[in-house]
Amino acid sequence: MEIDYGPIRGLIGTFKGDKGIDIAPDKEKDREENLFVETITFSEAGEIVNANEQRLAALHYHQIITRKEDNIVIHNQTGYWMWDKEKKVVMHSIAIPRGLCLLASGTAHVRDDGEILLKAVSDIKHEDYTVVQSRFLKEKAKTVAFDIKIRLKENELHYYETTLVDIYGAVFEHTDTNTLHKVD
Repeated sequence: MEIDYGPIRGLIGTFKGDKGIDIAPDKEKDREENLFVETITFSEAGEIVNANEQRLAALHYHQIITRKEDNIVIHNQTGYWMWDKEKKVVMHSIAIPRGLCLLASGTAHVRDDGEILLKAVSDIKHEDYTVVQSRFLKEKAKTVAFDIKIRLKENELHYYETTLVDIYGAVFEHTDTNTLHKVD
C-alpha cells in the first residue's frame, strides 16, 4: 500500500541553502545576526497508526546549520513532519539538544500553481501543541512560542520561523529564514 504523504510529499529529499539569516538574542548587544549555510534532509518514516484510529504519514528530518563566519555548527535539530489526511492537519515535532522539544500544529495549502504552503504553531500555554524544556531553559532562556511558515515550489524551499524566547529579562523574537534548493 502506498502511503499518502499529501502536501508534505514534496519535502522528501535533501535541501541545501547558503542564504540563511539567524537573528538571536545577545546579552551585550541586544541581538546578534549570523549568516549561515544549512542542510535539511527529509526521509520517509512511513505511516503511523495511533490507537487503531488516527493515521499519520510521517517524514523524519535532520537540520544542520553552520555559521558562515567561522564554520561552527550553531543549530542541530531533528524531528518529524506529519500529515493527518482525515483532519487535513500538519504537525511538526522538534527536538533540539539544548533540552528543548515541542509539538506544533497547523495547516497545509496547495495552490493552483502547485506551490505548497505549510504553517505550524506551538505555544507554551497551549494544552496540546506546546513546549517542553529543561529547568535551566525555563529559568534562563524560556521558549514561549514557536511559529514556522514554509513555502515549497518545485525544488525551492523557503522558510521563516520565529521562536519567542524569554531571556535577559525580556521576550525576544529569535528568527531564522533561508531559501534552500533540493539537491537529491
